[in-house]
Amino acid sequence: MRDRNHDDAMAALYQQDPAYALQFLNTILKDGDQAELLIALRQMAKAFGGVPALAKETKLNQTQLYRTLSPAGNPALSNISAILKVMGMRLAVEAIATPTH
Repeated sequence: MRDRNHDDAMAALYQQDPAYALQFLNTILKDGDQAELLIALRQMAKAFGGVPALAKETKLNQTQLYRTLSPAGNPALSNISAILKVMGMRLAVEAIATPTH
């Protein structure tokens, strides 16, 4: 039996449990770790048919999407929003504490 690599295993987990995927992304966003966010989005892209399928559904350029999700990527908010929309999710803003003036 062949072992799956970590990215493939995570993609399968995200497919099987979309609620976990949502919770995981929210945890990453709370911590503010962009590198970890890009890893999770790459893994989720696999769960949604890979970058070519994601590019088609988001109407983003496939090459640019590969670059956006690369370890050195710096995705625009519009690209993240488009990717999440295809995955049935969206970004939201929530208060973290009472603002001080």
